[in-house]
Amino acid sequence: MLSRRNFLTAAVGVAAAGGLAACAKKDDSSSSSSGGDSKTITLGFSQVGAESGWRSANTTSVKDAAKEAGYTLKFSDAQQKQENQISAIRSYIAQKVDVIAFSPVVVTGWDAVLKEAKAAKIPVVLTDRSVETSDESLYVTLVGSDFTDEGRRAAKILEKVIATAGLKGDVKIAQLEGTTGAAPAIERAKGFKEVMDADHADDWKIVVSQTGDFTRAGGKQVMAAFLQSNPDVNVLFAHNDDMAIGAIQSIEAAGKKPGKDILIVSIDGVKDGFVAMSEGKINAIVECNPLLGPQLMDVVKKVHDGETVERWIKTKEGDFLQDQAKAALPSRQY
Repeated sequence: MLSRRNFLTAAVGVAAAGGLAACAKKDDSSSSSSGGDSKTITLGFSQVGAESGWRSANTTSVKDAAKEAGYTLKFSDAQQKQENQISAIRSYIAQKVDVIAFSPVVVTGWDAVLKEAKAAKIPVVLTDRSVETSDESLYVTLVGSDFTDEGRRAAKILEKVIATAGLKGDVKIAQLEGTTGAAPAIERAKGFKEVMDADHADDWKIVVSQTGDFTRAGGKQVMAAFLQSNPDVNVLFAHNDDMAIGAIQSIEAAGKKPGKDILIVSIDGVKDGFVAMSEGKINAIVECNPLLGPQLMDVVKKVHDGETVERWIKTKEGDFLQDQAKAALPSRQY
């Protein structure tokens, strides 16, 4: 399991070859343990893209961990397009890599290419995001977070935020969703709504909800539209920090104070999110740790060696409130 850094005080307990599509970026650089070692594991990794600070930190973690492990890494950036990832995976199959890992852009549409990998006897490991398949044997394991639980925790921490702020009356929530069809968008929304429906059916309401594609630009644009159509929203639930940061710009442009006039809860825990918390503009963050690289490399070795691994390998996470931001910020590494 991925060990979390000790970046908080004891008070913290509350807190993805020539066969690629032309538009997909590819980094042909590779790393190996000792020049030309025929036993070096070759890993093909397809990343979603570089849509957020979280994703960039995740990519860096994977590349650094592969180098440290002495693996040959073949990396591709799908630029948030499923067709690019499918092309990358087929390229890895053609190159006969030892293991394929990828963070799926969306949940569905993977059966055909995963069957091709299975037929080629190349094991597949999912990172960060899950998929829906007709045959679960098409991939070995998932290394990532429980997104549904992150949504639940966001709702629970919002309860604390509302109590601290002294917000009275109806809670009118604007929701900035992640990329349509992506596992974190689906599951974070589901978990949040579970708690809302169970505990706050009478006083909480999601009055407007739309995708911001996990990007700052998307968060800014969609939040501006939210404020036009629903100027009385008093809470924002953003599926990631980057959308929340973009939304803050629109909230301020509308003459409102983020973190006060509109309470904000987001998910991820990247450095810029903590900066916004330290400035009082985000009230709480549910962590989704992007540093999956070392954990992934351990799993890749076990899979390559034929060892049994858990079906789902979860990361450890936390929740953070505004008053913890200054304690957490200096030690954040992503």
